[in-house]
Amino acid sequence: MRRPGYPSDVDDETYVFLLPYLVLSPEDAPQRKSPLRAVLNALFWMSRTGAQWEFLPNDLPPPDVARTQAARWFAAGCFENAVHDLRLLTRVQQQRGAELTAIIIDSRTLQSTPESGARAGFDSAKKRKGTKVYLVVDTLGQLLTLMTSPANEQDRAQVRELCAAAQEVTGGMIEVAFADQEYTGEIAHGDAAASNVELIVVKRPEATRGFILLPKRCVVERSFAWLSRFQHLGRDLERLSSTLIGFHFVAATVLMTAKYLRQLA
Repeated sequence: MRRPGYPSDVDDETYVFLLPYLVLSPEDAPQRKSPLRAVLNALFWMSRTGAQWEFLPNDLPPPDVARTQAARWFAAGCFENAVHDLRLLTRVQQQRGAELTAIIIDSRTLQSTPESGARAGFDSAKKRKGTKVYLVVDTLGQLLTLMTSPANEQDRAQVRELCAAAQEVTGGMIEVAFADQEYTGEIAHGDAAASNVELIVVKRPEATRGFILLPKRCVVERSFAWLSRFQHLGRDLERLSSTLIGFHFVAATVLMTAKYLRQLA
């Protein structure tokens, strides 16, 4: 009998869309121990629940199989490629044009765990030890690229690498990057200019307190909120930063595929 589905299971339409990005070897390859779709369901279940690999339900592929296949997908950039194409398709779908010229960058700090503690740093502003995740999104809030660092590193120190990565993803089309006051300073502006990007700091109005909806900055904050629906991204649970980045792209793939296919319906 077919097992009851989990809410995180991939549906038929989404699986057909994602399959070309995920096939690294023939479906009937002799070394394949579990169906590709079952492994994808296991990865989606992990990303949604935040559980440990060893706690995968028995009706999903074994933890070592799912973890090994996920590592292959992450190393091959499968979900990055899906996110890139979905971003272009969604922009065309919404008549924004496939080529974008503006990005928004921001960071958040994830609490460390015993697995990630060796590469964590202490964020004096947030009063926690953890990892900073730097997000680069377009003006629709869709993911372009991201990177991580120990939480004690300054946001402005990452501008050069973030802008260079965004230019690489878009083929050098980025002209402007919007950021918050953590990115203030001549060095940060110079680092952005090295990639032919103008850094614009969106500041809070003077003498204001509490929450204020700021233009552009709210877009990336909304993207962080979307990603927070995935429990695996609530803390830094991974020994390797590359795995943490991979799970962010998995979450973005789920969100962007659902949005794109819903608009097609």
